[in-house]
Amino acid sequence: MTETLTSLSDADRARLAAVKPRRFGGWYVAEHRFRVMRSYLQTVLVTGIGNPLLYLFAMGVGLGSLVSSNLGPNAVDGVSYLEFVAPALLCTAAVTVASEEFTYPILLGFKWNPTFYGMNSAPIVPGQIIDGIVISVTARLLGTSVLYFVFMLLFGAVPSPAGFVAVFVAVLTGLAFGAPVMAYVSTLERDTGQIAMLMRFVLLPMTLFSGTFFPLGSMPVYLQWIGWLSPLWHGTELARVFAYGAAEPLWLTAAHVLYLAALFIVGWVWTRRIAARRLNK
Repeated sequence: MTETLTSLSDADRARLAAVKPRRFGGWYVAEHRFRVMRSYLQTVLVTGIGNPLLYLFAMGVGLGSLVSSNLGPNAVDGVSYLEFVAPALLCTAAVTVASEEFTYPILLGFKWNPTFYGMNSAPIVPGQIIDGIVISVTARLLGTSVLYFVFMLLFGAVPSPAGFVAVFVAVLTGLAFGAPVMAYVSTLERDTGQIAMLMRFVLLPMTLFSGTFFPLGSMPVYLQWIGWLSPLWHGTELARVFAYGAAEPLWLTAAHVLYLAALFIVGWVWTRRIAARRLNK
Protein backbone atom coordinates (compact mmCIF):
# COMPACT_ATOMS: atom_id res chain seq x y z
CA MET A 1 0.00 0.00 0.00
CA THR A 2 2.86 2.36 0.92
CA GLU A 3 4.57 1.62 -2.35
CA THR A 4 1.37 2.35 -4.21
CA LEU A 5 0.99 5.72 -2.49
CA THR A 6 4.62 6.70 -3.07
CA SER A 7 4.30 5.79 -6.72
CA LEU A 8 1.42 8.26 -7.17
CA SER A 9 1.99 11.70 -8.56
CA ASP A 10 1.68 14.78 -6.34
CA ALA A 11 -1.65 15.63 -7.97
CA ASP A 12 -3.04 12.16 -7.27
CA ARG A 13 -1.90 12.27 -3.64
CA ALA A 14 -3.51 15.69 -3.25
CA ARG A 15 -6.79 14.36 -4.62
CA LEU A 16 -6.70 11.41 -2.23
CA ALA A 17 -5.92 13.69 0.71
CA ALA A 18 -8.95 15.80 -0.19
CA VAL A 19 -11.43 12.93 -0.02
CA LYS A 20 -12.08 13.10 3.74
CA PRO A 21 -12.33 16.92 3.96
CA ARG A 22 -14.77 16.95 1.06
CA ARG A 23 -16.90 14.25 2.70
CA PHE A 24 -16.68 15.42 6.34
CA GLY A 25 -15.90 19.10 5.86
CA GLY A 26 -18.74 20.26 8.10
CA TRP A 27 -17.44 18.17 11.00
CA TYR A 28 -13.91 19.55 10.55
CA VAL A 29 -15.32 23.07 10.80
CA ALA A 30 -17.33 22.06 13.86
CA GLU A 31 -14.15 20.70 15.46
CA HIS A 32 -12.47 24.04 14.77
CA ARG A 33 -15.34 25.89 16.46
CA PHE A 34 -15.17 23.55 19.47
CA ARG A 35 -11.47 24.33 19.83
CA VAL A 36 -12.24 28.05 19.64
CA MET A 37 -14.95 27.64 22.29
CA ARG A 38 -12.33 26.16 24.60
CA SER A 39 -10.75 29.62 24.77
CA TYR A 40 -13.86 30.95 26.52
CA LEU A 41 -14.95 27.71 28.17
CA GLN A 42 -14.78 29.31 31.60
CA THR A 43 -17.29 31.96 30.52
CA VAL A 44 -19.55 29.29 29.03
CA LEU A 45 -19.55 27.31 32.27
CA VAL A 46 -20.00 30.31 34.55
CA THR A 47 -22.94 31.66 32.55
CA GLY A 48 -24.35 28.16 32.09
CA ILE A 49 -24.49 27.67 35.85
CA GLY A 50 -24.99 31.25 37.02
CA ASN A 51 -27.84 32.24 34.69
CA PRO A 52 -30.30 29.50 35.65
CA LEU A 53 -29.41 29.85 39.31
CA LEU A 54 -29.93 33.62 39.35
CA TYR A 55 -32.91 33.84 37.01
CA LEU A 56 -34.85 30.95 38.49
CA PHE A 57 -34.28 32.26 41.99
CA ALA A 58 -35.01 35.91 41.17
CA MET A 59 -37.91 35.48 38.76
CA GLY A 60 -39.30 32.15 39.87
CA VAL A 61 -38.80 32.20 43.62
CA GLY A 62 -38.49 35.91 44.39
CA LEU A 63 -41.15 37.35 42.09
CA GLY A 64 -43.03 34.06 42.16
CA SER A 65 -43.57 34.26 45.91
CA LEU A 66 -45.04 37.73 45.47
CA VAL A 67 -47.38 36.55 42.72
CA SER A 68 -48.42 33.47 44.69
CA SER A 69 -49.11 35.50 47.84
CA ASN A 70 -51.57 37.63 45.87
CA LEU A 71 -53.06 35.12 43.43
CA GLY A 72 -52.53 31.77 45.13
CA PRO A 73 -50.36 28.73 44.37
CA ASN A 74 -51.96 28.22 40.94
CA ALA A 75 -51.55 31.83 39.97
CA VAL A 76 -50.78 31.65 36.25
CA ASP A 77 -52.16 29.16 33.73
CA GLY A 78 -53.17 26.84 36.57
CA VAL A 79 -49.63 26.45 37.92
CA SER A 80 -47.27 28.38 40.16
CA TYR A 81 -45.44 31.34 38.68
CA LEU A 82 -42.15 29.44 38.97
CA GLU A 83 -43.52 26.58 36.85
CA PHE A 84 -44.99 29.08 34.38
CA VAL A 85 -41.85 31.15 33.88
CA ALA A 86 -39.21 28.38 33.98
CA PRO A 87 -39.82 27.07 30.40
CA ALA A 88 -39.67 30.66 29.13
CA LEU A 89 -36.35 31.23 30.89
CA LEU A 90 -35.03 27.99 29.39
CA CYS A 91 -35.93 29.08 25.85
CA THR A 92 -34.64 32.60 26.49
CA ALA A 93 -31.27 31.17 27.55
CA ALA A 94 -31.08 29.21 24.29
CA VAL A 95 -31.94 32.30 22.24
CA THR A 96 -29.26 34.28 24.10
CA VAL A 97 -26.61 31.66 23.32
CA ALA A 98 -27.70 31.62 19.67
CA SER A 99 -27.41 35.41 19.52
CA GLU A 100 -23.83 35.13 20.78
CA GLU A 101 -22.67 32.34 18.47
CA PHE A 102 -24.44 33.43 15.28
CA THR A 103 -23.35 37.07 15.27
CA TYR A 104 -19.80 38.15 16.05
CA PRO A 105 -18.16 34.75 15.30
CA ILE A 106 -19.77 34.84 11.85
CA LEU A 107 -18.51 38.34 11.10
CA LEU A 108 -15.16 37.30 12.52
CA GLY A 109 -14.89 34.44 10.03
CA PHE A 110 -15.83 36.62 7.08
CA LYS A 111 -14.12 39.89 7.97
CA TRP A 112 -12.02 40.43 11.10
CA ASN A 113 -10.13 37.12 11.06
CA PRO A 114 -11.22 35.66 7.72
CA THR A 115 -10.79 31.99 8.58
CA PHE A 116 -13.74 31.12 6.33
CA TYR A 117 -11.66 32.11 3.30
CA GLY A 118 -8.82 29.89 4.48
CA MET A 119 -11.21 26.97 4.95
CA ASN A 120 -12.67 27.58 1.51
CA SER A 121 -9.21 27.47 -0.06
CA ALA A 122 -8.94 23.91 1.28
CA PRO A 123 -11.25 21.15 0.00
CA ILE A 124 -14.10 22.52 2.14
CA VAL A 125 -16.96 24.25 0.36
CA PRO A 126 -18.87 27.25 1.79
CA GLY A 127 -21.95 25.16 2.59
CA GLN A 128 -19.86 22.85 4.77
CA ILE A 129 -18.46 25.85 6.65
CA ILE A 130 -21.99 26.95 7.54
CA ASP A 131 -22.96 23.37 8.38
CA GLY A 132 -20.04 23.16 10.79
CA ILE A 133 -21.08 26.38 12.48
CA VAL A 134 -24.62 25.06 12.90
CA ILE A 135 -23.35 21.74 14.30
CA SER A 136 -21.14 23.44 16.88
CA VAL A 137 -23.81 25.92 17.98
CA THR A 138 -26.37 23.11 18.25
CA ALA A 139 -23.99 21.25 20.56
CA ARG A 140 -23.53 24.31 22.77
CA LEU A 141 -27.28 24.95 22.81
CA LEU A 142 -27.90 21.37 23.88
CA GLY A 143 -25.34 21.55 26.68
CA THR A 144 -26.67 24.88 27.93
CA SER A 145 -30.28 23.69 27.80
CA VAL A 146 -29.54 20.44 29.63
CA LEU A 147 -27.74 22.34 32.39
CA TYR A 148 -30.60 24.83 32.66
CA PHE A 149 -33.12 21.99 32.82
CA VAL A 150 -31.19 20.37 35.67
CA PHE A 151 -31.59 23.56 37.69
CA MET A 152 -35.29 23.62 36.81
CA LEU A 153 -35.57 20.15 38.31
CA LEU A 154 -33.67 21.23 41.43
CA PHE A 155 -36.07 24.15 41.86
CA GLY A 156 -39.07 21.86 41.41
CA ALA A 157 -40.23 23.71 38.32
CA VAL A 158 -40.99 20.70 36.09
CA PRO A 159 -44.12 18.86 37.27
CA SER A 160 -44.65 16.91 34.04
CA PRO A 161 -42.80 13.63 33.35
CA ALA A 162 -42.45 14.73 29.71
CA GLY A 163 -40.65 17.89 30.81
CA PHE A 164 -37.29 16.78 29.38
CA VAL A 165 -38.67 17.39 25.87
CA ALA A 166 -38.50 21.10 26.69
CA VAL A 167 -34.71 20.80 26.31
CA PHE A 168 -35.06 19.95 22.63
CA VAL A 169 -37.69 22.65 22.21
CA ALA A 170 -35.21 25.18 23.60
CA VAL A 171 -32.52 24.02 21.16
CA LEU A 172 -34.93 24.36 18.24
CA THR A 173 -35.98 27.80 19.47
CA GLY A 174 -32.38 28.96 19.61
CA LEU A 175 -31.73 27.70 16.09
CA ALA A 176 -34.97 29.24 14.80
CA PHE A 177 -33.86 32.64 16.04
CA GLY A 178 -30.15 32.24 15.31
CA ALA A 179 -30.24 30.92 11.74
CA PRO A 180 -31.94 34.02 10.22
CA VAL A 181 -29.63 36.20 12.31
CA MET A 182 -26.65 34.27 10.92
CA ALA A 183 -27.94 34.89 7.41
CA TYR A 184 -28.24 38.61 8.06
CA VAL A 185 -24.78 38.90 9.64
CA SER A 186 -23.31 36.99 6.69
CA THR A 187 -24.31 39.88 4.42
CA LEU A 188 -22.45 42.51 6.47
CA GLU A 189 -19.23 43.86 5.02
CA ARG A 190 -18.38 45.68 8.26
CA ASP A 191 -19.89 46.25 11.66
CA THR A 192 -21.14 49.79 12.16
CA GLY A 193 -23.43 48.94 15.05
CA GLN A 194 -25.86 46.64 13.26
CA ILE A 195 -25.31 43.73 15.64
CA ALA A 196 -25.68 45.96 18.71
CA MET A 197 -28.94 47.34 17.31
CA LEU A 198 -30.10 43.81 16.63
CA MET A 199 -29.61 42.99 20.30
CA ARG A 200 -31.33 46.13 21.54
CA PHE A 201 -34.21 46.48 19.11
CA VAL A 202 -34.94 42.84 18.22
CA LEU A 203 -33.70 40.51 20.96
CA LEU A 204 -34.66 42.65 23.96
CA PRO A 205 -38.24 43.50 22.82
CA MET A 206 -38.72 39.88 21.76
CA THR A 207 -37.71 38.74 25.24
CA LEU A 208 -40.11 41.16 26.93
CA PHE A 209 -43.14 40.79 24.64
CA SER A 210 -43.18 37.08 23.81
CA GLY A 211 -45.33 35.85 26.67
CA THR A 212 -42.26 34.97 28.69
CA PHE A 213 -42.92 36.67 32.03
CA PHE A 214 -46.68 36.99 31.63
CA PRO A 215 -49.28 35.44 29.30
CA LEU A 216 -49.34 37.00 25.85
CA GLY A 217 -53.12 37.38 26.11
CA SER A 218 -52.70 39.89 28.94
CA MET A 219 -51.09 42.35 26.52
CA PRO A 220 -53.12 44.76 24.35
CA VAL A 221 -54.19 43.18 21.07
CA TYR A 222 -52.18 45.71 19.06
CA LEU A 223 -48.98 44.40 20.70
CA GLN A 224 -49.70 40.68 20.60
CA TRP A 225 -48.50 40.41 17.01
CA ILE A 226 -44.93 40.72 18.34
CA GLY A 227 -45.40 37.42 20.11
CA TRP A 228 -47.07 35.73 17.16
CA LEU A 229 -44.04 36.51 14.99
CA SER A 230 -41.49 35.76 17.69
CA PRO A 231 -39.78 32.36 17.67
CA LEU A 232 -39.37 32.81 21.43
CA TRP A 233 -43.16 32.87 21.95
CA HIS A 234 -43.65 29.74 19.86
CA GLY A 235 -40.80 27.99 21.67
CA THR A 236 -41.99 29.08 25.10
CA GLU A 237 -45.56 27.95 24.50
CA LEU A 238 -44.33 24.62 23.16
CA ALA A 239 -41.97 24.14 26.12
CA ARG A 240 -44.82 24.82 28.53
CA VAL A 241 -46.86 22.05 26.93
CA PHE A 242 -44.17 19.55 27.87
CA ALA A 243 -42.93 21.15 31.10
CA TYR A 244 -46.27 21.29 32.92
CA GLY A 245 -48.91 20.17 30.44
CA ALA A 246 -50.18 23.58 29.32
CA ALA A 247 -53.49 23.14 27.52
CA GLU A 248 -53.61 24.15 23.86
CA PRO A 249 -55.12 22.71 20.65
CA LEU A 250 -53.08 20.08 18.84
CA TRP A 251 -53.04 22.19 15.68
CA LEU A 252 -51.38 25.04 17.60
CA THR A 253 -48.69 22.72 18.96
CA ALA A 254 -48.02 21.54 15.40
CA ALA A 255 -47.94 25.15 14.22
CA HIS A 256 -45.29 25.99 16.82
CA VAL A 257 -43.06 23.14 15.61
CA LEU A 258 -43.53 23.95 11.92
CA TYR A 259 -42.89 27.66 12.43
CA LEU A 260 -39.69 27.09 14.37
CA ALA A 261 -38.45 24.44 11.92
CA ALA A 262 -39.22 26.69 8.95
CA LEU A 263 -37.29 29.63 10.41
CA PHE A 264 -34.31 27.40 11.11
CA ILE A 265 -34.23 25.71 7.71
CA VAL A 266 -34.81 28.89 5.72
CA GLY A 267 -32.12 30.74 7.67
CA TRP A 268 -29.68 27.85 7.29
CA VAL A 269 -30.20 27.45 3.53
CA TRP A 270 -30.13 31.21 3.01
CA THR A 271 -26.80 31.49 4.83
CA ARG A 272 -25.27 28.68 2.77
CA ARG A 273 -26.13 30.57 -0.41
CA ILE A 274 -24.79 33.85 0.92
CA ALA A 275 -21.55 32.15 1.96
CA ALA A 276 -21.18 30.53 -1.46
CA ARG A 277 -21.52 33.91 -3.19
CA ARG A 278 -19.24 35.69 -0.77
CA LEU A 279 -16.43 33.12 -0.55
CA ASN A 280 -16.33 32.18 -4.24
CA LYS A 281 -15.86 35.68 -5.63
